Amino acid sequence: MQLPTIPKIGRLTKTHKITAAGAAAAAAVVLAVTGLQATGGTASASAAVGDPTGFQVTAEQQAKSVNSIDAQAGVAKQRAVTEAAAKKKAAEEAAKKKAAAEAAAKKKAAQEAAAKKKAAADAAAKKAAAEAAAKKKAAADATAQRAKDEAAANRSTTRTAVQSAPQATTYSNDLDGWIKQSLAIMAQHGIPGSYDGIYRNIMRESSGNPQAINLYDSNAAAGIPSKGLLQVIDPTFQAYHVDGTSWDIYDPVANITAACNYAAANYGSMDNVDSAY
Repeated sequence: MQLPTIPKIGRLTKTHKITAAGAAAAAAVVLAVTGLQATGGTASASAAVGDPTGFQVTAEQQAKSVNSIDAQAGVAKQRAVTEAAAKKKAAEEAAKKKAAAEAAAKKKAAQEAAAKKKAAADAAAKKAAAEAAAKKKAAADATAQRAKDEAAANRSTTRTAVQSAPQATTYSNDLDGWIKQSLAIMAQHGIPGSYDGIYRNIMRESSGNPQAINLYDSNAAAGIPSKGLLQVIDPTFQAYHVDGTSWDIYDPVANITAACNYAAANYGSMDNVDSAY
């Protein structure tokens, strides 16, 4: 069949131009979407008189093409929405992890700072305690030494020279013998005191019991109870101990002699003591 002669574009009317453009576009869409062959399908090319393109597309085919385009656009839009939501979720999770990491680091730093502060405070407290103990010990040592020095000075000014060596004397092992032996030793060291003064204070302090110990007064509360015939505490006994006597504080002669030495240094003589001393 002879195809109709297509008029020149310039001679087409406005209606012909619109029809030709629409038909060409529709035919291209139908062929692309449906995959119809040029010689088959419901869409066929015909040499219709008055149709410059020579193709005709049915309304059903045009509707299917439009629906397919809309479907593709919907899929693309849904994909974009899904991707945006995934990106937003990933960003939120990353922000949460970052915030958690920063909070953990801050908490760890605070704990480390607190530990360092506590360690420094403990070290300072230990140092202060050690310094206080050292000062206390130094003061106690100085006091004891001063007491010894004062006792030695007092003895050197009051004792008299012994003209001759004393004859060996035997003393009874009782209160009378202990007092007399102590007086003999005191005389050798220039320590004043009389039998009556010593006896009076012994009876008041221990009733003559050389093993007496006071566990109830302030000295006992301080851990240094008074002991022996004249109730002497250990520091005083050691500071005023007289050479030639025992270092046992419960020894009667040693206890009496050290107590009289202390009384002479602080009261002039045991005779001047009439109460706790």
